[in-house]
Amino acid sequence: MGSATRTALAAAKQDLAARKGVTLASGEQLLSAGRAIEGSAQLRAVLADPAVEASEKSALITSIFGALDATASALLSELASARWSTRAEFLDGIEEIGIRAIAQSAGGKASIERELFEVERAVASDAELELAIGSTLGDTTQKAALVDRLLGSLISAATAAIVRHLVQSPRGRRIGELLRSAADLVADANGRIVATVTSAAPLSAAHEKKLVQTLTARYERTPILNVVIDDRILGGLRVQVGDEVVDGTIASRLADLRLQLAG
Repeated sequence: MGSATRTALAAAKQDLAARKGVTLASGEQLLSAGRAIEGSAQLRAVLADPAVEASEKSALITSIFGALDATASALLSELASARWSTRAEFLDGIEEIGIRAIAQSAGGKASIERELFEVERAVASDAELELAIGSTLGDTTQKAALVDRLLGSLISAATAAIVRHLVQSPRGRRIGELLRSAADLVADANGRIVATVTSAAPLSAAHEKKLVQTLTARYERTPILNVVIDDRILGGLRVQVGDEVVDGTIASRLADLRLQLAG
């Protein structure tokens, strides 16, 4: 991520957090506008061009996206007025603010992160489903309809809106990666972190409580635990928060021991 993009994102996140009355529709509309911009090279070039005046961009957004509510329109205008390192990162910025807006509209409920975990697991365990919604081929509208048909009754409207967007706008990214990144964004928007915990067996309530306390003290944020059961690790835990991994599994220790003996 370029420095210009970091600055633009920081300003957009601050603006979003300060806004009152952000609704689910605001986030959905922003994501929809992002997909429309993604599909038009000419529109993308104009809106991401720092040489074009902010007033011109705002006028263009009003003209093309007149159906946006006031919040979505203002956020999109601000995003377009900022300077971005690349056009691709401009699209990433719209997507991130759209997902954060959906999270903000839900009032900090942790169910979105947990539901995104469950969708990721369901997709990973079903090759046909992963191909159906994760392929770069196929009609995007049909993919969104498939999400509603298979998952609509099992997840919240906020989670469904995020998943529908992700299957319609993969942009070369795998669906599992997209779902994990979306969960991280939702957690961050609500002042939390996502910790993916791999264990050989389900965690006891006491063990889970201690782990939450340890992670809270370390990161100064409440962790949302995504527990993955994998008996191949034999014992211990592997904990990942963002790019940081603490691997205390027996399998990892045995692998280290083998390397030491081989050396």
